[in-house]
Amino acid sequence: MEVSTKPGAIHMPSKSIRTQSDNRKELKQLRKAFENAPIESITPQIVAQYRDARTAKVRANREIALLSHAFTIAREWGLTEKANPCFGVRRNKEKPRDYYAGEVVWNAVYATAVQELKDAMDLAYLTGQRPADVLKIATSDLNSDFLLIGQGKTEKRLRLRLKEEGVQSELSIFLDTLLQRRAMNGIRTSTLITNASGLRMSQQMLRNRWDDAREKAAINAAANADPALAANIRHFQFKDIRPKAASEIDLSHASRLLGHTTEDMTKKVYRRVGEIVKPTK
Repeated sequence: MEVSTKPGAIHMPSKSIRTQSDNRKELKQLRKAFENAPIESITPQIVAQYRDARTAKVRANREIALLSHAFTIAREWGLTEKANPCFGVRRNKEKPRDYYAGEVVWNAVYATAVQELKDAMDLAYLTGQRPADVLKIATSDLNSDFLLIGQGKTEKRLRLRLKEEGVQSELSIFLDTLLQRRAMNGIRTSTLITNASGLRMSQQMLRNRWDDAREKAAINAAANADPALAANIRHFQFKDIRPKAASEIDLSHASRLLGHTTEDMTKKVYRRVGEIVKPTK
């Protein structure tokens, strides 16, 4: 199916950088199966066989979605009048991640983190934003009593209030402390999260520091004869900070903070603690 496999054949300029990166990986997998296949030969049965043969079940769903998009483009370009073979093909069942990082786990990793990772953790928690969006927040996003957020994935715009009736929020206090420390250290980089030398923190730099702090925390827990805590710490991912934030505030507030159009998405995917109830006595 040549239309879907040639570099640049599917142009998606509105997609985020992360989505484009994912699409390239998905396209690499699709090429292995469909690059030389005539477009008219691809049937729902073949798509289903592709789904079943993939060991990465969730990724298979994304790949089939991209293949479906390629067929839609092919029909628009007049390359085929064949019905989209992906329509009606059952997708693999997906279970949303339900890991919740409680106070003990958070404190364990935070205690072993270098300062720039602590800053990233605090900013991620206080804003409730995705890791990529946290790393791009800059001093230019501070506007009067608001922190301006532009979400890369959804292009949603948010204004996080820094003061309420003249009282500073914890986010505002954190930002003041961070800016003062940056000034003392002579850091002039506009992005807020940098390494000790003032270089903008990349996702790989964040990942390296995160892995190091998490492993140190897990080793400490194991040394204290708590293997269950060590295992729990090792399951903690930086991206779990966003649902942690959403789980610890009011649902309506969480939905707006995360930039969701409905509370259902927040409740289904990001709320990872149960409802507060009273005991029998």
